Amino acid sequence: MTKHFSKWASKQKISENELAGALAELKDGNYEANLGGHIYKKRIRFEGKGKRGSGRTIICHKKEDRAIFIHGFAKNEKSNLSRKELYAFKALSKILLGLSASEIAVAIENGDFIEVKS
Repeated sequence: MTKHFSKWASKQKISENELAGALAELKDGNYEANLGGHIYKKRIRFEGKGKRGSGRTIICHKKEDRAIFIHGFAKNEKSNLSRKELYAFKALSKILLGLSASEIAVAIENGDFIEVKS
């Protein structure tokens, strides 16, 4: 996950187990929307609440490669992404999926990415 997403997830008290579960569901094809450009919207549960009334995550995911949480928001904050946000996330996804394994390792080491253990 990105540092930005990690801060949001901590604020919402989303456990690492919940994040790992969301990634497993995504890899199994269980997600709310494929937004194109390797961008997926996935529901996630806030502590003490169900998925339906909790949050939404934006994940950049390339099958058999990697998945990176890049954005999160509560359902009551907004219902969908704006066109500008979607365009920006698609551009970010292209960059993130183009990173080499060593570049990702450096980003994790520097604290720019946080690895979700599954």
